[in-house]
Amino acid sequence: MPSFHLSREQSHSVWNNSIEPALHVRSQDTVRMQIAEASGGQLSQNSTPADVRQLDFSHINPVTGPVYVEGAEPGDALVVDILSMEMETWGWTAIIPGFGLLADEFQEPHLRISRITSKYAELLPGLRVPLSPFIGTIGVAIAEAGEHSIVPPRAQGGNMDIRHMTPGSRLWLPVAVEGALLSVGDTHSAQGDGEVCGTAVETASEVTLRVNLVKNRPLTSPMVETHPRSLRSGHAWAVTGIASDLWEAARIATRHMIALISEKTGLSDEDAYMVASIAGDLKISEIVDAPNWVVSMHLDKEIFEGGL
Repeated sequence: MPSFHLSREQSHSVWNNSIEPALHVRSQDTVRMQIAEASGGQLSQNSTPADVRQLDFSHINPVTGPVYVEGAEPGDALVVDILSMEMETWGWTAIIPGFGLLADEFQEPHLRISRITSKYAELLPGLRVPLSPFIGTIGVAIAEAGEHSIVPPRAQGGNMDIRHMTPGSRLWLPVAVEGALLSVGDTHSAQGDGEVCGTAVETASEVTLRVNLVKNRPLTSPMVETHPRSLRSGHAWAVTGIASDLWEAARIATRHMIALISEKTGLSDEDAYMVASIAGDLKISEIVDAPNWVVSMHLDKEIFEGGL
């Protein structure tokens, strides 16, 4: 099982099945990839909120690749084992105008640079989120010709932001074109389910993957086998949003969590929104008792020194 390496310079910023492969591998080969942080170098440890306003979305979420897998054809499944992730020592979280679940309520840019250690992402002094590295964008090329934005997820994967895509997890992807054309990017040090403010702790990294081709295994969408390290534990606060629309219920729950964090810690609403994005987990708690549905958001108490 040979091992290969790709640098973050071998990247692209759109899905396009005509992009020349950066690498050719076979089933069971291992690939080590350098991954750029989600701004593609537009933000640094010295950036300010003014830099957030100037972000060029055509360069957002660059992905390393594509990797051509010999023998892969439409109707096959590409199975990707996430073997390891090594994170940079800093990451960023931002409120980007026009982006996020509450974009209409948080219209000004905001930015926090986190210090990344072997155990935590520290957004602010004393505000430490347990380190849980995962891959935010991982997918194979789509069948449709031409350039397609990397921002929305698709049937072939992409920017799914599933925080369970940690080392030890396995991802199944439906192959849509010859060679599959696997690409990876947007690695995070921590994120809550929902990524409500639109960003996680966005961090450059180096990831090691193993690819395995399963012939004649048609899938209609990605499937994940999770690993226990991706699960949270401990005591948590859980707030609720109840409405006849799941989108609105999620917004209500997020507002309630922002208010709770601000009340308990004295953080600004902007910073509380970020905390909800990097550590709060949105869940559909009830969807059968029409006409109203319940969405809850859970936040582990251990995140703050002394608990909430």
